[in-house]
Amino acid sequence: MTPKLHSIATTAIVFVATLLVSLDNVKIWSKSYLKNETSMVGDVEDYELIGLPGGAVGPESFAFDAAGGGPYTGVSDGRVILWRANESRWVDFAVTSPDRLGCEGPKDHSVMEHLCGRPLGLRFNQKTGHLYIADAYMGLIEVGPNGGLGIPLAKQVDRVNYGFTNSLDIDQSNGLVYFTDSSTRFPRSNHIPMILCGDNTGRLMKFDPKTKETAVLLSNLMFPNGVALSKNGDFLLFVETTTCKLFKFWLKTSKAGILEVLTQFPGFPDNIKRNKKGEFWVGITSQRTKFLDLIISNPWIGKLLLKMSIDVTKFTCTWRRFVGGQGAMGIRLDEDGNVMEILDGTMRRKWKFVSEVEEEDGHLWVGSVTRSFVVKQKILRTSSNLL
Repeated sequence: MTPKLHSIATTAIVFVATLLVSLDNVKIWSKSYLKNETSMVGDVEDYELIGLPGGAVGPESFAFDAAGGGPYTGVSDGRVILWRANESRWVDFAVTSPDRLGCEGPKDHSVMEHLCGRPLGLRFNQKTGHLYIADAYMGLIEVGPNGGLGIPLAKQVDRVNYGFTNSLDIDQSNGLVYFTDSSTRFPRSNHIPMILCGDNTGRLMKFDPKTKETAVLLSNLMFPNGVALSKNGDFLLFVETTTCKLFKFWLKTSKAGILEVLTQFPGFPDNIKRNKKGEFWVGITSQRTKFLDLIISNPWIGKLLLKMSIDVTKFTCTWRRFVGGQGAMGIRLDEDGNVMEILDGTMRRKWKFVSEVEEEDGHLWVGSVTRSFVVKQKILRTSSNLL
């Protein structure tokens, strides 16, 4: 076969595979899964869209400071920006890399994100006012209360470099930072191959700001992503994006060190955030289909696709933007993983490729890995769900 025919054949195979991934039926949980069918969220059209500045996209995660200011969010050009509601505008707050030449402006920022940085998970230490950032390329970063250039805290543990620092949460009682490194082999720019080949080099870790030491809590994970600490600090909930599973890892009590599987989602989970009640919101980026189940269950298929002369990640992302983020949703859970509420993206046209749902001050802030805006959705204020 000539190189031209080989390229055409390869493209055709990936096209058909991606088509099947995109058009297969979405597996939606039925109401029988719901512990409480009372929705906290108002009418599907009762929302506000807040556009991002400077041609940036991908408000992946949110954080609010101790005074309730924010949200703060990391975007595709490497900036962390702050929403000033009283001025109705975004302002620059921090960056995670000193190399800013050519980073900003309307363009495909993924080409330079390994240089400019890609801030993902965010969380404030409410006592010190310092913002901690999980940057996909720069590792764990700390920024002071006044913002500016972040300070690298850790880039490796046990002599193994971080490959894809992703999400974090902070124990406000002692300052410990819990975070995920999604892979030691694949960077964020190659997250599709990471899923297709069943990579299991991900880790869940703990950083102690007092000793500056990092410890591995769990290893051999398949794309560990969002992580959130329970209200009383007894356990962590985290997700694996590849397997779509939700895990509970006990930190305290007689169960300390025990890992439990709580549930498996109908789509690919991203971030997980706790609300003031102690419940958890999980962002689902897109559906998981039977075709993808087949590939993930048989890693040799994914490895075969990766050997073809085509950028699978770029092709897949381009196609998914074209067909839309089918199956995106937000799911509210209790501490045991029981489903309290499902917000289906098919009913909310602006909910595409949902990365995070953050509940704050009577609203849900909905992030995305691809969108050029933040969705601010109003919550119903009833006696049964007041915080």
